[in-house]
Formats: sequence, C-alpha cells, structure tokens
Amino acid sequence: MAFTIHQILLKYWGFSSFRPLQEEIIQSVLDGNDTLALLPTGGGKSLCFQVPALAKDGICLVVSPLIALMKDQVDNLKRRGIPAAAIYSGMHADEIRIILDNCCYGNTKLLYVSPERLKSDKMLEALKRMKVNLIAVDEAHCVSQWGYDFRPPYLQIAEIRQIIPGIPVMALTATATPKVVKDIQRRLAFKKEKVFQKSFERKSFL
Repeated sequence: MAFTIHQILLKYWGFSSFRPLQEEIIQSVLDGNDTLALLPTGGGKSLCFQVPALAKDGICLVVSPLIALMKDQVDNLKRRGIPAAAIYSGMHADEIRIILDNCCYGNTKLLYVSPERLKSDKMLEALKRMKVNLIAVDEAHCVSQWGYDFRPPYLQIAEIRQIIPGIPVMALTATATPKVVKDIQRRLAFKKEKVFQKSFERKSFL
C-alpha cells in the first residue's frame, strides 16, 4: 500500500503537519508540474523533494553544488532509514559503479550529484536505466547568470531532460530576484511557470 505524504512525514520525520507552503510545493510536483520553491534557509526546502521521492516509485535525482551538503543530507536520510547515496569528486570508480547499479536495480530513493557529474557519459547512460521520479535542483540560483553564484554546469540539467523526458523538475533556492526567478525557469526548461514563495518578513511579537 502506498503511503500518503502525511504518513511519510510522520513515519520518517515524526511531524504531523507540514510547514507553510511545503504541502503545496510537494503536491505540485506530484501532479507532474515543474515547480520553483523559494523558501528561506531553515524553511524546510529538503523535505519538499524528499517526501515526494518517497511517495512515488523510483528515484529522485538531486543536483547539489556542495559536497558537504550532499554528505550531510545523505547521512541524515540514512539515519531515518531512507536509502540515499551521493556521488562526488574523489570517489573510486568502482564505488561510483556500485552506487549507480544500486540506483538502477536496487532500492535507493535519492541520489545526490554535483552539476559537473551530469557531464559524465557513465552518469548519463545510467540515468537512462534509472526510474527517475523527480529531478530536484538545490541552490537553483546557480542556474541563472543573473544569480549571485552562477555555475555554468548547472545549464547541463536542462539537457538531461531530453534523456529522461516527462520527469518534473523542482528547483529550490532561498533567495532570487524576479529576474532570476524567470531565468531559472527558462534555463531549466519549465513547461509552464509555477512558483511558490514564502514571505521573508519576520513577525514582530513586540
């Protein structure tokens, strides 16, 4: 029996309800929409792709720019009993091959890679064999030349959409100007604009 997103949240994270906008963002990608989520740091961005990854058959491909962030998230997921893996520079070729095989034929639910890794022929061939259910692009401002941390390899993400067509993309970032918001969606080949943005204003209790 498939778990609902609320059952998944309770089972793995121990929460009975989502934070503001999380449920809407998750439902958007479950409905097959390309989705851009702007949530402040600490606003629970990771849950927005981790929960739908568990709600659907297959594996979520997470593109992340920082090795430390990848390792931290994979460790956290494993502690919760969620099979996850990361591929990053410095790993032995045999280790990478085993991880990719597990993603194709095993039960891995989330695979974290750097945008540079998407230039690898082995990675691209493996993606064709994986049952990818979601492409999550963390720190998505890196996609935009108008962003504050532009990384050209992020542009490769739009190209892999041709290899694994029909898979929704979720882009996540903490901050983006309206110009960057438009640019992210264009460069990730969003089929239509879909943006969720949480207010960054802090409530005053004085």
